[in-house]
Amino acid sequence: MDLEIKKNITSNWFKLLQNIICNDIINIENKKVKFKSTTWKKNRKKNEGGGEFRILENGKIFEKVGVNFSKVEGTFSNKFKKSIPGASKNPNFWASGISIVMHMKNPHIPAMHFNTRYICTDHEWFGGGIDFTQAIKDEIEKKQFHRTLKRMCNRHNKNYYKKYKKWCDEYFYLPHRKETRGIGGIFFDYKKNNFEKDFKFIRDVGVTFQLLFNSIISKKFKKKWSTKEKNLQYIKRGKYVEFNLLYDRGTKFGLQTGGNVEGIMMSLPPIAKWN
Repeated sequence: MDLEIKKNITSNWFKLLQNIICNDIINIENKKVKFKSTTWKKNRKKNEGGGEFRILENGKIFEKVGVNFSKVEGTFSNKFKKSIPGASKNPNFWASGISIVMHMKNPHIPAMHFNTRYICTDHEWFGGGIDFTQAIKDEIEKKQFHRTLKRMCNRHNKNYYKKYKKWCDEYFYLPHRKETRGIGGIFFDYKKNNFEKDFKFIRDVGVTFQLLFNSIISKKFKKKWSTKEKNLQYIKRGKYVEFNLLYDRGTKFGLQTGGNVEGIMMSLPPIAKWN
């Protein structure tokens, strides 16, 4: 398949998914609040693409949610290109993706993170994942979450879940605190086996995230919570911030390739505490 066709197929899917997810969120909020949408250009003079990030704040269910779509191209810096497959000799790149972070008002509902992307250098690959962060432990929810991810992975390859769960556990880890960020999930990168099969998997990851957040929110949004439980959520968010600023690949990639800073930082919660 022609590379330009692949780029169009993937970026169109990511944009469609942005619309689908935002529509679900507005419906969950009973259409009482709206997203603030911002379009941006990476480099207006060089026509290097851009994207759109949408942020909704102070909803009845969502304290803050960001849904970011991007489609950009450019040239990696000499320092950064060494860490990117296929960029050491030719530093030019093209990338498109969707990234979503949900910070919930009710501390019983976990913070939710999802992203998928397609990157082209001299190589081409998919990456992404889903992970949830509970402020208040819920073992039943955790087991159901992982069961759903395993079923989804098994539809494509029986080895995916074990491999991508392990990668997620190792990636979303705070070494300075010696603890994981949340309850895990799946994480994958440099996925370039077969475009058609990999793209089907990427779509399934997106649809599965949609099903997961709708299901969990519908079960928990009416659950009562205390000031003490809200404070636990703020402290957990502080550790979320630490990971995103110190270790997150997406944050580093966006900042080092001229991405929109406000869009990159949309993942940060509105209020956090540290202990």
